[in-house]
Amino acid sequence: MPKLKSYQGLRAVVTGASSGLGRLFAVRLARGGARVALVARREAELQSAAEDVRRAGGEALVVPCDVGDRAAVDAAARRVTATFGGVDLLLNNAGYGGHHPFLEWDVGDIERMMRVNFLGTVYWTKALLPAMVAQRRGWLVFMASVAGRIGVPDESAYAATKFAMVGLAEAITSEVEDAGVHVLTVCPGAIRTGFFDAAALARMPAVAKRSMIEPELVIDAMVDALARGKHEVTVPKRIGVAYVVRAVAPEFLRRSTKRLTFDQIQKPAGS
Repeated sequence: MPKLKSYQGLRAVVTGASSGLGRLFAVRLARGGARVALVARREAELQSAAEDVRRAGGEALVVPCDVGDRAAVDAAARRVTATFGGVDLLLNNAGYGGHHPFLEWDVGDIERMMRVNFLGTVYWTKALLPAMVAQRRGWLVFMASVAGRIGVPDESAYAATKFAMVGLAEAITSEVEDAGVHVLTVCPGAIRTGFFDAAALARMPAVAKRSMIEPELVIDAMVDALARGKHEVTVPKRIGVAYVVRAVAPEFLRRSTKRLTFDQIQKPAGS
């Protein structure tokens, strides 16, 4: 049951589906014959994504929704369930980031980021997981981040939301696997998508820019992980070495991360 190798007839919900990884994953599901509910705030972009899904051979349902609004999520989940007759897969992908020192980060934005990135995940999972357990079939995919495993300077609020997501997914895994529901956590590094705007790129250290990956690499890794029944995947794989270093030499990793990231950000231009 945990290995997902065919998408034919699969009923899926993808949050943050109007662009980036969410849109690409929705199209990948559609190529396998899935029925996909596309969730995001921007309806015009969702309609465009729906056309991509239909051209790929899938069925698309456009569901405008602010994932940070619990009542809106509950209403959207009821609509999807009524239309599809149930849901087999949920990709919790909606979210946004930011790059500021914590002392300069607006508390209102931190609260909003937690509502969208983490509580939005909680709302959608609470809305759909009970039925997955009841039908004894389902897949939960959490789009976390390497920043959810390693606290990166200049990303404190974002990292906090992703650490919370990783912890939630890890705990849920043990609770629902015997009921036929599989949980996959995806931790990508920096990806070349609109997630990083000009301001973010301007603050990004050179080492991070050099290591950016194409979004298709993440989608391929997700598809492979689902097919193999894996519970977690880091993309690219080489970043996983940092997890080992953190376990055996945490102070070394902290100093190295600071030197390669925050110290570079603080350098005056031209130095």
